[in-house]
Amino acid sequence: MMTELTTIWEENMNRACPWSDYPRPSLVRDSYFSLNGEWDFAYSVNEPNEYNEKILVPFPPESRLSGINRQHTDEEKLFYRKKFTLPSEFLKDRLIIHFGAVDQVCEVVLNSVKIGSNEGGYIPFSFDITDHIRDGENEICVIAKDTLSTVYPYGKQKKKRGGMWYTPVSGIWQSVWIESLPKLGVEAISIHSDTKKAVIELKTNSEKARLTLLESGEVFDFEDGKLTVAPNDPILWTPEAPYLYYFTIQTEDDTVKSYFALREIGTEKIGDVTRLTLNGKPYLFHGLLDQGYFPDGIFLPATSEGYENDIMTAKALGFNMLRKHIKIEPEIFYYLCDKLGMVVFQDMINNSDYSFIRDTALPTVFSKKRSDKKLHKDPRSRRIFLEQMERTMKLLGNHPSVLYYTIFNEGWGQFCADDAFAIAKSIDPSRIIDATSGWFIQNDSDVDSHHVYFKPIKLKCSQDKPLVISEFGGYSHRCDGHLFGDKNYGYKSFKSRSDFEGALIKLYENEVLPHVQRGVSALVYTQLSDVEDETNGFMTYDRRVMKVNVDEFFKLSQKLKESIL
Repeated sequence: MMTELTTIWEENMNRACPWSDYPRPSLVRDSYFSLNGEWDFAYSVNEPNEYNEKILVPFPPESRLSGINRQHTDEEKLFYRKKFTLPSEFLKDRLIIHFGAVDQVCEVVLNSVKIGSNEGGYIPFSFDITDHIRDGENEICVIAKDTLSTVYPYGKQKKKRGGMWYTPVSGIWQSVWIESLPKLGVEAISIHSDTKKAVIELKTNSEKARLTLLESGEVFDFEDGKLTVAPNDPILWTPEAPYLYYFTIQTEDDTVKSYFALREIGTEKIGDVTRLTLNGKPYLFHGLLDQGYFPDGIFLPATSEGYENDIMTAKALGFNMLRKHIKIEPEIFYYLCDKLGMVVFQDMINNSDYSFIRDTALPTVFSKKRSDKKLHKDPRSRRIFLEQMERTMKLLGNHPSVLYYTIFNEGWGQFCADDAFAIAKSIDPSRIIDATSGWFIQNDSDVDSHHVYFKPIKLKCSQDKPLVISEFGGYSHRCDGHLFGDKNYGYKSFKSRSDFEGALIKLYENEVLPHVQRGVSALVYTQLSDVEDETNGFMTYDRRVMKVNVDEFFKLSQKLKESIL
């Protein structure tokens, strides 16, 4: 059934453009005009007299793939310009322009008219351009400003990169595209599912809508924009068997395609410990930290196949979960996790200031308990973080692979975590919420979440909350010929591949396995791939060298999973 979405993507692909995948796999409409490709570009303090460079969108200008390959000053803005002509048959009743992400603040001008602006560099946004489009040639301009202000979510970007800080990105870094909607169209779909049913809600101005399951041909009618689909013999989604139910929705003059899966994450007390469950059964979420960085595109691989290759590499090693660390990916990544069978533990993007002493050194060495009521007190920064958290959860809510959200990581930007937890649970009570990953643990969280570096793993499982080792390991091995630079960053270094692999296996067998047997529910090893100076990945930054024997590690992964049965 996965070909249903694949087919429409292939039909609409413009192979001359980069990132020509249909950008919104949770709501596919046969109306897609890509604006990816070559744009005029300039770094300038004021509006430039001329655009003297060309940039390849959607790659950020700091990346090699963009064709610019350099950073800007804090005073400079990023100016983009592109001329385009829509096919005459493309226009229906309304035209919407979509931006996957633009970092950090931007305004959009179409045919010399400002049509909108956006703040925050990770979440999609769109504008209705029906009244501003012309017959024949049109001109769109995007003006972006990115000072890496800590008021806005910024993740691990830093102008002076190094160590655990990486090359920043600016401006457009996800797809730009236009779709045409009929008058009575489907504007949005919201899906909530468990092991028995999927509840589907529409945002539409149509009075009638009908859903058809593509495999069975069953037909269901919406009532007041809402519908419950409960298959007679439900097929449950798991990483081992990621079954998706594809469907179409038809209104009077619109047809869209989407999908859902039946699955449920929960908690259950088993013996004297509480474990995470998948579909009602104890399950070990065996994962890797995945930061989503690539040497040629920074925030993007050259094509979406880069994401697919990372997912399949993790599965080949026996992992069933990726912790998407302080970054939100294009939606195609989450669809691939849905389709291929990879659970996602999704982080929120941190904002506010970071202090090495306060947020890393002291809690690592001394107490990890601290009140967060007075941390990061700026009201604007707090408001923006909570707004972005809500937008993130609503953006990813339809994806069955996303089962777990992390609000704060190691105190970065942390404030009033108990209140943030309550807000997150009100938005989506069906997912696990990890309020404080690492330390500065407060009262309210679905899990007991710890990071363990620099010392042996010695943790005690609780009767009340599942124990999650949300980061550990970080072992470093540099592979000559596959390095980003001369500097090195990791938590324990090994000169040879054999020493690295031996130490890694020993860590899992001697420290991790006993904890899993005693009740640990989830593990996140740092990390999937090297990232710039960090050489603590299972594979190198260019993804060309695997540092362990894949078959042998897969056997170890199976041993871990079987130990909870």
